[in-house]
Amino acid sequence: MSQGRMVNVGDVELWTEEFGDPSHPPVLLVMGAMSQGVLWPDEFVGRLVAGGRRVIRYDHRDTGRSDTVDFDSHPYTWADIKADVLGLLDAYGIGAAHIVGHSAGGLLGQWIAAEQPDRVLTLTAIGSSPLGGREGQVLMRALMGQEQPPGSLPPPTPEFVEFFTKAAVNPPPAGRREQIDFQIELARVLHGPALPFDEDEQRRVEERLHDRAVDPAAVVNHQRAGTTASDFEPVGILHRVVAPTLVIEGTHEPVKPGHGAFIAQEIPGAELLMIEGMGHTLPPQVHRQLADAILEHTGDRPER
Repeated sequence: MSQGRMVNVGDVELWTEEFGDPSHPPVLLVMGAMSQGVLWPDEFVGRLVAGGRRVIRYDHRDTGRSDTVDFDSHPYTWADIKADVLGLLDAYGIGAAHIVGHSAGGLLGQWIAAEQPDRVLTLTAIGSSPLGGREGQVLMRALMGQEQPPGSLPPPTPEFVEFFTKAAVNPPPAGRREQIDFQIELARVLHGPALPFDEDEQRRVEERLHDRAVDPAAVVNHQRAGTTASDFEPVGILHRVVAPTLVIEGTHEPVKPGHGAFIAQEIPGAELLMIEGMGHTLPPQVHRQLADAILEHTGDRPER
């Protein structure tokens, strides 16, 4: 049984949802940029709870049911989104948690683990890039058809680049149906080609995401917040991470292919787990393997 509630974090109110016994080890699930917390699938969350974990997921500011911000009058940075993570833990009275982050959520987890190690029991980064690797610049060069300089992270797959190149020259989707259709096609690309894609189920997911959002267009503020690259990605601090770290990447990752290995190289003692067939989403076919890996990683570690 979940307990959803709004919590005050700084100058915003965030929607949160808690599962499991509050006396169990806390696992905080941090979604990626422009993504709602309910993208952490219920089945996956349930497996963590059944394994004896207290699980919390939440909507970032400007996503889902959390507060939207007038970015022009009150701009923020990714340092503020990072502060939201810590403020949420404070609101729940949690000194340190097992942090599990997906995509940019994994970047936030790395950042917190490097700068405030006392708040992180363990770190799990899924489909993420190494903090300081400037993945956003790699993505932008790929979309502009520019050559990547030596030493850059691997670029996205051609299918991903093609999708967004076409989207850039077409009018943005207008209206609920068109926006949902666009999100379904994006999800298909992110899902990757290896595992079956359930379009009907994805439509149900996208309808829920669209309809529960206070303002579906507000997510663009995450992109605006990331324009200050030096603020979003401090360089050269991953060696400070002392939390046991698990890096998970799908063998068909379309956005950050091969980036997991770079995280594992930079964080002392980190382990890399490749999940066969997984892309950049969390489909039902991988829920058991993901949950089992995280339960093993977060087990038998004393809370701080």
